[in-house]
Order: sequence, then structure tokens, then C-alpha cells
Amino acid sequence: MLFDFHGTLAQVEDPIQWVQAAAVACGHELERGKATMLADRLVMAGRAGGPLPARVPPQLAEHWADRDLYAHSHRAAFTGLAATVPTEVEGLAEALYDRLLSAEGWLPYADTEPTLRTLHDAGIKVAVVSNIGFDIRPHFATWGLDSMIDAFALSYEVGRVKPDPAIFLRACGMLGADPERTLMVGDTPADAGAVKAGLAALVLPASEPGRPNGLTAALALAGCTD
Repeated sequence: MLFDFHGTLAQVEDPIQWVQAAAVACGHELERGKATMLADRLVMAGRAGGPLPARVPPQLAEHWADRDLYAHSHRAAFTGLAATVPTEVEGLAEALYDRLLSAEGWLPYADTEPTLRTLHDAGIKVAVVSNIGFDIRPHFATWGLDSMIDAFALSYEVGRVKPDPAIFLRACGMLGADPERTLMVGDTPADAGAVKAGLAALVLPASEPGRPNGLTAALALAGCTD
């Protein structure tokens, strides 16, 4: 079975917490009112793991296009977008990005661990397939979930981005799984692109951080429910 990462197994932290934590890393403490206004502007500018920006500055266009293929472009795109928002906190754009690289900047959904554990105990191999520009393996290790994941097909390592069928086929190859007997679970149309690779797809709406995400539906399709 294949799972998307963001919006399926985990969600980025609350925007206000994100901004306050990054400011603390820069040696500043922002009261909630200022943090809220700043968070709203940063999310609108373009936050990794958040909604797509309405506009990407021309100087960032190339990095934006390549953000899920190269680690340096991913960092440059999102730090560049954050830097378009005026702030008195020196170094904030880099600190905001660094929160992504830390497991503390994310929250697994409430049903992620039970779902992965049930699949693992049933002997069903699992791969995480993600359009992303950095390594998320340490996140799973921090959360104690790494032993339940058999492979990671990350776009910046594989060189393919969902919905390209090649990334799903690569993940199946990592697991030694037949695509026609494999389910892709995600939260966007890009995840549904697995159908073109011969897989079945389950698309769930993303939930708020830390809440259940409907992943038990995947267990039912895998025949892992009583």
C-alpha cells in the first residue's frame, strides 16, 4: 500500500505556532496578535505544506517549478516567498523553513499510527510517496513510525513528481508489489494519478492537524478490519 505524506499521514503545524516557534529560534518572542497577522501574510505568500501562492515572483519562478525535484530549489522557493513578507525578525524566512525539516513542525494524524501498525502487523508492505524537496525519514523516526514504513519514494530523490505514473511504479518496485494489487491513499488529484499506473486510489479530504483523517477506510479496502 502507498501513502501520501502531507495531508494524508501528517499535517503542518498551526500557522501561528509555526511563526512563534521560528521567531523564538531567531531570538524573538512575538505576542499572539502580531504572530497572527504575520502568519496570515506568510500563508498567503506561500507556505510549504499550505495553499499554493496566488503569485510567484519572477525571480523565484525557476525554483518554484523545480521545488519538488531539487532540495536547493525547494528551500530557495519557500524562503524566497517568506522573504517577500516584511518583518522585523532577522532570519525569520530561514527559521520558518527549518521548522519543516523538524518533526516538531508537523503533526501526524490521530489515526496514522494505528493504521500503519495494523497494516504492518498484517504483513502488508507500505511505502510513502511524496512530492517533496527534503528527507522526511527522520520525521517518521522521531514519531516512532519508521519501522512501519518499508520504502520512501520522494520526488526529489526519484526525479519524478506526482501525478507522473513513474513515481508510483517506482514505489511499487521498491516494495516488490504488483501495481494492479496496490492501493494509493492520498488527498489530492495528483495522488489519484496512480490510476494511470494501474493502481487503485483512495482520495481522502485532509483534516486539521492531529485529528483523525479517515485512514481506517484504507484498512477496510485492504481487508484488515474485523
